Amino acid sequence: MKAWQHFKTITHHRWEVRRGCFKVGLYWQGLTHDLSKYSPTEFRVGARYYQGTFSPNSAERMEKGYSESWMHHKGRNRHHWEYWTDLSLVSHHYEPVPMPRKYLVEMVMDRIAACKIYQGDRYTDGSALEYLHKGKERVRMHPKTLRELDYLLSMLRDSGEDYTFRHIKDHVLQGRPFPWETEE
Repeated sequence: MKAWQHFKTITHHRWEVRRGCFKVGLYWQGLTHDLSKYSPTEFRVGARYYQGTFSPNSAERMEKGYSESWMHHKGRNRHHWEYWTDLSLVSHHYEPVPMPRKYLVEMVMDRIAACKIYQGDRYTDGSALEYLHKGKERVRMHPKTLRELDYLLSMLRDSGEDYTFRHIKDHVLQGRPFPWETEE
């Protein structure tokens, strides 16, 4: 039963991301988003730890101290900022690098969809921004990526999905500068 529930959840999540990606013109990313979740490495963990209210990877991490499923997932899906880390020639440590815009946009769609799935009727256009601000990931994310993500999720909260998606399609994905990039 948990396997079926997990299958329905990830399929619904992919549908929500696909809907958003298609609205902004990211068709290939909409079609291929999170396909690794159906792989044995990720699906078995998802089915075993499924609760329906938060990520099974978190439950696996609580039990084992790490999530093999998450490590598999983040290494195959470019819409996660964790994918965009590399060994710095200066510090000799792994550090984040800025995300290309099409993956930044897919990350926005992913966060919106995850909040819709896990929050259900409690979802608002501010949910993804609130989740970002509550999390510790922003300390590790590249500052440029964080600023762009925060800007787009703030726009979503303040102006709604239609306006934000139109802005993403007409400005962000067209390579137009963010407001602070035109400041002198």
